[in-house]
Amino acid sequence: MKKWSLDEGNCSISYTLSAVGGRWKWLILYKLFQNKVLRYGEIKKNMPSITHKMLSQQLKELESENLINRKEYPQIPPKVEYSLTEKGESLIPILTLMSEWGAKNKPDASVND
Repeated sequence: MKKWSLDEGNCSISYTLSAVGGRWKWLILYKLFQNKVLRYGEIKKNMPSITHKMLSQQLKELESENLINRKEYPQIPPKVEYSLTEKGESLIPILTLMSEWGAKNKPDASVND
């Protein structure tokens, strides 16, 4: 995703969307909130339709925004764990509201039968 810049009028919404916009970032943050710490494979298992390339890219972008921690252990095979930073945890009230809104407004699956 294109990075936010001051050229966009110093708009807080533009910054927020550049930091956590897109299909996957909110879901990754929510999975980390639910589980506290996850390894790459565990995140992928919880999100089967995301590609490995996209997951890697999204994790790097979330880390660059200081929303998640990446802890690498010097061992073989490599072990990397992801968790929310304090800044990432500050998004949890928004995630909770989004979840509540989705529960109230998502289409009923039985309607499409």
